[in-house]
Amino acid sequence: MDTENPLSTVWPLPVRGEPFHRADAESLRRMDAISAATACAKLHTMGITRTAVQGPTALETGSRVVGSALTLQFMPQREDIASGHGQEYIERDTALWAVLETVQPGDVLVVQAWGSAFTGCFGDMLVRYFKRRGGAGIVVDGRIRDAARVRRLGVPIWCTGTTPHYASQTDLFPWAYDVPVAAGGVLCLPGDVVVADDDGAVIVPAAKAPALIQDAEDHEDWESFSRMRLEQGARLSDYYPLSANSRAEYELWRDSRPKLPAQ
Repeated sequence: MDTENPLSTVWPLPVRGEPFHRADAESLRRMDAISAATACAKLHTMGITRTAVQGPTALETGSRVVGSALTLQFMPQREDIASGHGQEYIERDTALWAVLETVQPGDVLVVQAWGSAFTGCFGDMLVRYFKRRGGAGIVVDGRIRDAARVRRLGVPIWCTGTTPHYASQTDLFPWAYDVPVAAGGVLCLPGDVVVADDDGAVIVPAAKAPALIQDAEDHEDWESFSRMRLEQGARLSDYYPLSANSRAEYELWRDSRPKLPAQ
């Protein structure tokens, strides 16, 4: 094997997509108060119906993350282009290593891995480096390795499970980054917003984020009011969802609260 140029010239790798814009800090700050369930429901009413990433679950209960999507795409191996042979020489020249060098603080790495049960997309060293660069979390439609060490790093991760395999050991190969990816049946574009918690990961289209924030902030607020009234013994049908009367009651409650100073 040519260790100086280990990847095939049939199709130059790694593939990198076009530059993209990340969400601004204020939008992410406001989005941080919105649950994955609320984001998913509000996007549905806006006509975006496939946003919940199917398969990956939180590696650690209680995990939560909000951030701009950085994307990584695995593709099936084909021996004339890329395979896992000579892993110590190969993987460092792939999209897997390359995308980690582009991580910015607050990024959430979203990975297309086809739900593979045999591909350990990330392990201790890579997650450790991701964390050091300021990465906020990882959503991978596939598996990770070195689970015990990865848990100790405290990086929020959503995945389909664990495996002892390294990233290119079996059927997939790190192919491209900064490209559209399919994760758990959901399209994710670089720069979309990821909201993930114990309910799973939701992809918020970047252009829909401002409207979602405005609508969801009101939703989260009146749910807090409804929760309070239910705890006080009110009828569910009167307060979830709000009726015309309870909506008026909520608005009086909202407007009577002390106003918080501007951030």
